[in-house]
Amino acid sequence: MSKQLDDKSYHQFREFLEQQCGIVLGDNKQYLVKSRLAPLMAKFDVSSIGDLVTRTLSPVERQLRSAVIDAMTTNETLWFRDEYPFELLKKQIFPEFKGRRTPVKIWSAASSSGQEPYSIAMSSQEFQQLNPGSLPGGVQIIGTDISNTMLEHCKYAHYDSLALSRGLSAERKRLFFEDGDNGMMKVKEHVKKLVSFRQLNLLGSYSLMGRFDIVFCRNVLIYFSPEIKTQILKQIHGVLNSGGYLFLGASESLSGLSQDFEMLRCNPGIVYRKKT
Repeated sequence: MSKQLDDKSYHQFREFLEQQCGIVLGDNKQYLVKSRLAPLMAKFDVSSIGDLVTRTLSPVERQLRSAVIDAMTTNETLWFRDEYPFELLKKQIFPEFKGRRTPVKIWSAASSSGQEPYSIAMSSQEFQQLNPGSLPGGVQIIGTDISNTMLEHCKYAHYDSLALSRGLSAERKRLFFEDGDNGMMKVKEHVKKLVSFRQLNLLGSYSLMGRFDIVFCRNVLIYFSPEIKTQILKQIHGVLNSGGYLFLGASESLSGLSQDFEMLRCNPGIVYRKKT
């Protein structure tokens, strides 16, 4: 089995990936493509990475295309990543909604295997435990991802010991998880019921998403070209309520991309608010 990928095939695959889901690969990322796609060779009975890429480019190979996009867009994640966004929710943002009788609506874009939306749900539970009755309308969280495989994982909400070791304290494991299938732990129902999941390509329309008070779009924009970043931010602006909040990843910035948000420096961290 050959895992080599010539320059022509790599160039064609880069164009395909950018067209389908906006991800921009650099000039020398053949190693990444090979490492992500190699496990698919046996599954689809393909003898080389080059042949796999050639088949992927064919519109009739819908199952293979879906598997390839899944493989290229699945990212490692962890619980309560960077910690400060979840502390900001509890200390600064949720208090602004005290007494509200309609749900605080939160969108976790690119939710991967579910750690971010469930971390948001756990944060909301921690806030409400310390402030009983403060959010009578409750909290509604929607997690989206381009990968249907990842979304099924999110809905199943079972995690192995390795996944649980990444960013999750013993106390939170005790409060929010219980024994699941095959030696795994599963998210408890009182957390799980706060989150729903749906498939969404960030390059598509957001018109069916409804409106939100808070959007998490963290460690996502780094994969896109400046033009697509601007497009995504414009659409996020369109679904945020007046004064709504946007969280980006720690290494991401709106500089040169959008003037529709004001940056709020917190201690620690940064959050963006929709200009009114």
